Amino acid sequence: MSYRKFQADYLFNGTTLMPGTLVLITNEKGKILDIVDQNQAGEGVEIFSGILSPGFINAHCHLELSHLKNRIPEKTGLINFVYKVVTERHFPEEEVANAINYAIDEMVINGIVAIGDICNNELAISKKNDNRLHYYNFIEVSGWSPLISSERFERSKLIYEKYTENRKKTSMVPHAPYSVSQTLWEKITPYFSGKIVTIHNQETQFEDEFFLKGTGELVKMYELMKIDNSFYTIPGTSSLQSYFNKLYSASSVILVHNTFLKQNDLDYISKTKNFSQLVSFCLCPNANIYIENTLPPIEMLLNNQVNIIIGTDSLASNHQLDILEELKTISKQFPGIKTELMLTWATLNGAKALQMENKLGSFEKDKEPGIVLIEKIEGDKFTKSSKARRIL
Repeated sequence: MSYRKFQADYLFNGTTLMPGTLVLITNEKGKILDIVDQNQAGEGVEIFSGILSPGFINAHCHLELSHLKNRIPEKTGLINFVYKVVTERHFPEEEVANAINYAIDEMVINGIVAIGDICNNELAISKKNDNRLHYYNFIEVSGWSPLISSERFERSKLIYEKYTENRKKTSMVPHAPYSVSQTLWEKITPYFSGKIVTIHNQETQFEDEFFLKGTGELVKMYELMKIDNSFYTIPGTSSLQSYFNKLYSASSVILVHNTFLKQNDLDYISKTKNFSQLVSFCLCPNANIYIENTLPPIEMLLNNQVNIIIGTDSLASNHQLDILEELKTISKQFPGIKTELMLTWATLNGAKALQMENKLGSFEKDKEPGIVLIEKIEGDKFTKSSKARRIL
């Protein structure tokens, strides 16, 4: 057996930032064999400057929106953003497919090894067969009017079946609480059992206003999109509390964005969740700035000791698909958060949320998590110039 040996200023194993006196040993394919002191490593050690880390987990992405890069204006709010995506996403299939390829290339270079990908069509299936990344595919279902529930469900079910017949890890999931009618919820809920379910959660302040009072910009969005809202009964709760109990049978829940999440929502989750269920909070800070010019309540999430994970969202709402750039944004706004904690969000926590921790997320014996080098650091801190690249 041939070995590869890696050493850098720091070695992050998935939970802990370890000293540079340690050497990571793998086989030629990247399977983790051991971590030893440099005095025991022998010859042939490859020495780098920076932090060695397991490959990154992009817990939330929309590959099929990659062709919309630089086409939607920044900081105009979620309502305008959603309207632009819905009305401008339809391009020739070849152009969409080529953009998906470029996006995958970018993620591989930037050290991403797995993604939770939101899917509304079948265009990305063939692109996912090259095994450069691990995928969990979330077939997104939406339809606010009850009159289109059957049509939307059947369409999504066909896409779901296409992914599953290709033996790909797949769930059927709701887009957002404001885009799934009660009738449609009833159709998709049976598909949650034992699965990973993700949903866009509280991405705009108007979301809670709509569920609490039935007013606000979401009403204007329905009018703009000519969607009949006359059937709607106001639940009088926050957005999250209007739907979270419907996710009870899922084994893992990923709440995405959480930009306007409140403490009483976290309390509600604690009281309502399945006791064995992992609930993860996916942060996509660069997309939040791109769309709403704000960030989620990260300090509140930290105080509640929840499972935080990281996503990039899509190239429609981001300038790059780069997990390190997300961490740099968080670090700039919250300089007190330790590097090893942010790296845990981007590696092991994400692998757990996508149920891939048996192979990815940490430098543990027999795993093949990929090896990423984070360069241009100061001490153990990220800088504006820090870059990540996959080295194995």
